[in-house]
Amino acid sequence: MRNWLLPEYIEDVLPAEAARMEQMRRALLDLFHTHGYQLVIPPMLEYVESLMSGAGEDLDLATFKVVDLLSGRLMGVRADITPQTARMDAHLLNRQGVTRLCYAGSVLRARPDGLAQTREPLQVGAELYGHAGVESDIEIQRLLVQGLRAVGIENVQLDFSHVGIFRALVQGSKLSEAREQSLLAALQNKDKSALTELTDGLDAQARAALLALADLYGGIEVLERAEKTLPAHDEIRRALRELRAAAEKLQGEEVRVSFDLGELRGYHYHSGMVFAAYAEGYAKPLALGGRYDEIGSVFGRARPATGFSLDLRGLATALPPARNGKAILAPYVDDAKLDAKIAELRAAGEVVIADLPGHEAHRAELGCDRVLVKQGDIWAVVAN
Repeated sequence: MRNWLLPEYIEDVLPAEAARMEQMRRALLDLFHTHGYQLVIPPMLEYVESLMSGAGEDLDLATFKVVDLLSGRLMGVRADITPQTARMDAHLLNRQGVTRLCYAGSVLRARPDGLAQTREPLQVGAELYGHAGVESDIEIQRLLVQGLRAVGIENVQLDFSHVGIFRALVQGSKLSEAREQSLLAALQNKDKSALTELTDGLDAQARAALLALADLYGGIEVLERAEKTLPAHDEIRRALRELRAAAEKLQGEEVRVSFDLGELRGYHYHSGMVFAAYAEGYAKPLALGGRYDEIGSVFGRARPATGFSLDLRGLATALPPARNGKAILAPYVDDAKLDAKIAELRAAGEVVIADLPGHEAHRAELGCDRVLVKQGDIWAVVAN
């Protein structure tokens, strides 16, 4: 057995990609900072009771669990940072008004997912707590679009849905948990034959509406079709108004929008509008987000909340290959003026690498495109 082999879907990040991911991380966190989002750094490990509270079965299945040798209690390695920020908002910060938080850190998942198909995503996200209106949903969505542009993703498309529509349709139907899960799966897969079978025996209006959800996807016209097709339920009308408000605001900022009202990803976790970000050339979502007002109740302090997260490792994998950055090769010479020049260049943000003795044959590996040479009494940078 080779001791240096890593587990499946666990990878090292080599210098070029690591540099790109760090640049992206800095760009995103700087952007979040300018919008008032404060950085938090939750722990990698927590007791499973708090780590997965209110997050649903999906997160439970994704979480690695270990026994704490100090307490004997079961702990989990975080698979998602969002529940941790909800705990921090509810108890550690305990603010009464709006709280904006952001984060960047590794998470560990039992199965590979996302663009990079990795079990160790580098998750970056922003969460807004304390505001229940569509205005905060729009703020989060606009921040996501700006964030993707900041890391080089243009022509962003947001695909919207709203879990409130499905909940309103099945409310009072007394569905078993297993049947509800099957309905969700059938809607996700647009499986009309399964939907027909699973809705048998439901109220005729609810059944017709659930069957219609499978076809309610496309552009802004989907909302008009939904208004004509779905029952005039207060919750459904409110959901459609929120979706329209978000779409109109984002379209004004040159963001393409689409809708899939049968898309119920994270149904047991989210409570309102949900969205996924796509871009041309990418088969899978670049980022996921939505409203999750109910998560705080498990921490004893329910607060409205909305946010998004993305995987920097996935984005780095999806973008064109990274090129080596520019650097300056400096000779290894005992010269005070050379030392001063190197310090000046580094202070200006340049990468200066010392040409250590005995490694002249391997200079190409350093990736330097320029070199410091002595011209008369001064040291100058010239093309390599």
